[in-house]
Amino acid sequence: MTAGELNDLTVLVLGAFIGFEVISRVPTILHTPLMSGSNAIHGIILAGALGILFGAHGALEVTLGVLAVVLATINVVGGFVVTDRMLEMFKGRRSQQ
Repeated sequence: MTAGELNDLTVLVLGAFIGFEVISRVPTILHTPLMSGSNAIHGIILAGALGILFGAHGALEVTLGVLAVVLATINVVGGFVVTDRMLEMFKGRRSQQ
């Protein structure tokens, strides 16, 4: 394993640990706004995937870039759809009271 790969693995493990700790300490009522914010962050991932796609050389890199863009787009759109559905659930509760 090279030093660059070790650094990437360290960042991945620390990111997973910090993400788990942050999410587990957020009250349930704040999960919807937090999810909406994380959807905005996934937009940055989409921009990164597009940057990689435009710099790709060769069929394999282009294929992986297109796959990354498609998956990032599905993630962003799906996240906002789920957030919208959750917000609609809160509106239904308020109108019944």
